Amino acid sequence: MVFKLKGVSTGCKTRVLGALFLTCLLAACPTRPPPPPAQVHAAPPPAVAPHVGRPYDIVAADSLLTVRVYRGGTLASAGHNHVIASHTLAGTVYVPDDLMKSSIELHLAVAELTVDEPQLRAQEGGSDFQGEVPQSAREGTRRNMLGPAVLDAAEYSEVVLRSERLEATEAAAPGAAVAWLDAQVRDQHRTISVLLRYELAGETVTLSGESALRQGELGLTPFTTLMGALAVQDEMRVRFRIVARAAHPPR
Repeated sequence: MVFKLKGVSTGCKTRVLGALFLTCLLAACPTRPPPPPAQVHAAPPPAVAPHVGRPYDIVAADSLLTVRVYRGGTLASAGHNHVIASHTLAGTVYVPDDLMKSSIELHLAVAELTVDEPQLRAQEGGSDFQGEVPQSAREGTRRNMLGPAVLDAAEYSEVVLRSERLEATEAAAPGAAVAWLDAQVRDQHRTISVLLRYELAGETVTLSGESALRQGELGLTPFTTLMGALAVQDEMRVRFRIVARAAHPPR
C-alpha cells in the first residue's frame, strides 16, 4: 500500500511516515491474507476405510510428536527457529493379521502444544537450535500459532489424522511403509503421505518416522510480519514416535 500525503511539508511527511512504521512494528503488521471463505472448506472429508483388527490405544506419556519450523525473510536473523511439540497424543492403532491393512486415528489437542522446551531444543543439536529462546518470544510464537490466522484454537480444538491406506514400497525397508493420511486441520481435509517404521512386540505397537511437510499442504499460510521481512518458512520437519498398547485381549 502506498500513502500519498498532499499539502504536507517534508518534515511532517517524515514524522507521519515514521509514526506509521512504528505503529506497524508494534502491531506486528501481519501480511498474510485472511482465511479463505467458509465455502472453500465445505467439501466433505474423503472416504476413509473402516478400522479393522485389534485396537491399541496410544499412550500419551510414551509418545511424542515434534515439528521444527524455521525462520525466513530478510530479517530472519532477528527471529528464531522453533521446536513445537505435542505430549498429549490420543487415539488408536488398529492391527489386523494383514499388517498392510492396519490403520490409525490420531488426535492432537492444539491448545496443549508447547514451544521451545529447552530439553527438546538441546536434543536437536546443531546450530539451528542452539541456546534457549526468551520467554517473551516463546509466548509470542505460541500466541500467533494458536491465533485465528493459523490454527485458530478457539474454534478448532484439535488436528485429526486418519489413515486412508498403507503401502509397502520397494524403497521402504522391512518394517516400514508409506502411510497415506487424511489430515484434518481447522475445517479442511488434505491427504498427506509419511514414511513410517513400525514394530509390533507383544502388547505394544510402536510407530516412528520423520518427514518434511509444507504448511501449504495442510491448507495453512506461513505467518509473516513486517511485509514479509520476518517470516516462517513453508517447509517444516515433523518427527514422531507413537507408542500404543493393546486395549483388550485378542478374541
